[in-house]
Amino acid sequence: MAVQKPSIPKGTRDFSPLEVNRRQYIINTIKKQFVLFGFSPIETPSFENLSTLTGKYGEEGDRLIFKILNSGDYLGKVDEQLLADRNSQKVIPHISEKALRYDLTVPFARYVVQHQNEITFPFKRYQIQPVWRADRPQKGRFREFFQCDADVVGSDSLLQEVDFVQLYDSVFTELKTPVEIHINNRKILSGLAEVADISAQLIDFTVALDKLDKIGEEAVKEEMRGKGISETAIEILSPLFSMNGDYKSQFAQLKEILATSATGLKGIEELEFVFENTENIGLQSADLVLNLTLARGLDYYTGAIFEVKAKIGEFSSSIGGGGRYDDLTGIFGLKDISGVGISFGLDRTYLVLEENNLFPALEDSTNIQALFINFGQKEAAEAMKLVKQLRQQGINTEVYPDDAKMKKQMGYADKKGIKKVILLGDKEIQEQKATVKDMVTGEQTEVAFVDLVNAL
Repeated sequence: MAVQKPSIPKGTRDFSPLEVNRRQYIINTIKKQFVLFGFSPIETPSFENLSTLTGKYGEEGDRLIFKILNSGDYLGKVDEQLLADRNSQKVIPHISEKALRYDLTVPFARYVVQHQNEITFPFKRYQIQPVWRADRPQKGRFREFFQCDADVVGSDSLLQEVDFVQLYDSVFTELKTPVEIHINNRKILSGLAEVADISAQLIDFTVALDKLDKIGEEAVKEEMRGKGISETAIEILSPLFSMNGDYKSQFAQLKEILATSATGLKGIEELEFVFENTENIGLQSADLVLNLTLARGLDYYTGAIFEVKAKIGEFSSSIGGGGRYDDLTGIFGLKDISGVGISFGLDRTYLVLEENNLFPALEDSTNIQALFINFGQKEAAEAMKLVKQLRQQGINTEVYPDDAKMKKQMGYADKKGIKKVILLGDKEIQEQKATVKDMVTGEQTEVAFVDLVNAL
């Protein structure tokens, strides 16, 4: 019988040593800036109670949560009529009590409520962990992926939004990736729905509007009509589709449209603060862009909304995003705790850096700096003594495990990208000198054992 070839689930990936090194380069760059900006790390479990996650991401998000079957005979306690009805949505609460986390924000809100007596507010945390979504895999979209989040809870100050713009700029400047930081405000969108008399259809309106750059103006209007939004409302909202100019001129136009909406005007005021303060501080390489069609579908945003896009290469998807949420912890019983947070898309950032050859020289699939050739048991034993000394000095070293042919050992060093090969035979041991071969130039030099650290 033929052995079935092993495989992994769709939307997941294996990572080679090179890929892991590159991912760690991105993570370490982000982590360095998180710490510089005053964020502290936390970690939460990979799975949460299903009740913690459901109802927080909208109807579409709830469908994408990976549920975990209860242990044991999970069907044993389910009413037979329920099973006979074959309605999976009604059966789920009876067979699943836990789920893989969908993002890091809702678990963070749960963490804040659960640990509120141990936390000093405002609380600034960063979290770099994997999340899971039962999404349809495609380029840049996976079912298992890492999120790199930073959030502040317990402060209403708009200086936090200004600081997050600086944080995005600092990270992507260090990654040598010029980006646009798109920003909008949920209050402006609510105000627009208010003046168009479609407040009850705010979610339908924002979900359609968010697709403008993907499907175009006419398709967005058609989707709005399909959701029952009237022609009169679409006419009132139509200036949105063609508004341009710098942020000051767009705000001037917006103020006319939103003159009767206190909520909408408040949104403009908040965004003006962010733009003016960012302009005052300056940005290194990013551009801050007012994008009035930016909606981001998640239901919990109440103020600023961020989305980051690379200005280089063909990859057009978002590589970061976030926003202000006024009462996310309220869903867990802790009222009036405002927060704002952003996320970096590790996998999508990787694709941008790879596409534009922006990774530094991480091509070596090994971090070994020197390899001792194995000439036999006696020589290998002597080499191991030197390896220990070199490792104690922070030099990554190893002895080839077998006394194989020289060609095979040299081939191993070459394939692994090891820069120095050390020859230690009888003669070298007697003279207490090693022969060090540079694998790049081919040059060989004799180095006394006591000088090996400096030589490497």
